[in-house]
Amino acid sequence: MRLFMNFPFYIARRYLFSKKSTNVINVISIISVIGVAVATMALVIVLSVFNGFHDLVATFFTNFDPQIELVPTQGKTAPSDDPLLAKVKALPDVDVATESVEDQALAFYNGHQAMVIVKGVDDNFDQLTHIKDILYGDGTYSLHAGNLQYGVMGIRLASTLGTGARFGDYLRIYAPQKEGQFDATNPAGAFVVDSLLSPGVVFSVNQSKYDKNYIIAPIAFARNLFGQQGRLSSLEIRLKDGSDLDAVKREMQAIVGEKYKVKDRFEQQEDTFKIMQIEKYIAYIFLTFILIVACFNIIGSLSMLIIDKKNDITTLQNMGANDRQITRIFMFEGRMISAFGAVIGIGLGLLLCWLQQQYGFVSLGSSSGSFVVNAYPVSVHYDDVVLIFLTVIAVGWLSVWYPVKRSLAFLLATR
Repeated sequence: MRLFMNFPFYIARRYLFSKKSTNVINVISIISVIGVAVATMALVIVLSVFNGFHDLVATFFTNFDPQIELVPTQGKTAPSDDPLLAKVKALPDVDVATESVEDQALAFYNGHQAMVIVKGVDDNFDQLTHIKDILYGDGTYSLHAGNLQYGVMGIRLASTLGTGARFGDYLRIYAPQKEGQFDATNPAGAFVVDSLLSPGVVFSVNQSKYDKNYIIAPIAFARNLFGQQGRLSSLEIRLKDGSDLDAVKREMQAIVGEKYKVKDRFEQQEDTFKIMQIEKYIAYIFLTFILIVACFNIIGSLSMLIIDKKNDITTLQNMGANDRQITRIFMFEGRMISAFGAVIGIGLGLLLCWLQQQYGFVSLGSSSGSFVVNAYPVSVHYDDVVLIFLTVIAVGWLSVWYPVKRSLAFLLATR
């Protein structure tokens, strides 16, 4: 009884591996498997490369962005003595908490000028982030020494202003007055002006957003410049090792309610990572269309097989097989071709990804040091592998359903 129920699968398996009377059917079947395998392999490799770039960009932001950031949902700043923020700082999982004041200003240095973002931070900012790992120059990271206030700027901003890593003159920072009326007879009075010196280093995040615009300065300097005494733009937090980020984030959001938004690193750079995800999904869709085209080989192979086995179909009917069981034989044939192609393609894709990770065969360019990494970064996410396998199986199965039913219906009707 069990054999009778499963005989479509057994016959389909014999048809797949046995030699056909017309050799071209064997060739088309092999080409069908290869086509599905190549399309599957391409899906694995391309999605893994997108994952590699995603993870690479995430490491850049890790050096500068805090693990968790709390920002006010209304307005640009909030009181630094807010009891809700005090509760967040007191959580047992919080290791380092830094207040930050951030706003735009105009920087002048020896005839050069640029719009900048001044980010005022507490003295423990180097404990919050990996800023010391991305510094260049002959100095050391420092925000002040006695009454002197230092500014650490991005490497591209230093190039724009012509300062170099260490500048000997004062860097003038201008910001609009927050209060009072503009006096046309005294334009300079409409600005707050302050100065920074150089600690002899610049930072390089390898992201234009930071390297081209940001200056890290003492928070007291930023509060005075922007008229934000007793206020903060964000509370930046690093958790203790071993903390559950998602659980702590939910706990913080429950404490602050709708007054503040609690963001992890990916949410802080939401636009960047969202664009990368969209690009990845577009690549997935285009490659799926290529997979659909590859599956047309399966349709051709099955159509010729149906014609080749028309005498077998008559024999099976005489043995008591109904039309549904005969249809399932050729359905299983197409599905097995898809499954073999999927397994082979995923295996080859994973192998090539591993080889790229280990040896970096495919480089980004011929000039050493021109890129942040020398070879295309690859990162295999196994949820992507599962998605690819399900996609190949679904496309393969759907592509053979209608043609097989139509071909068999026509053949059976004409007998």
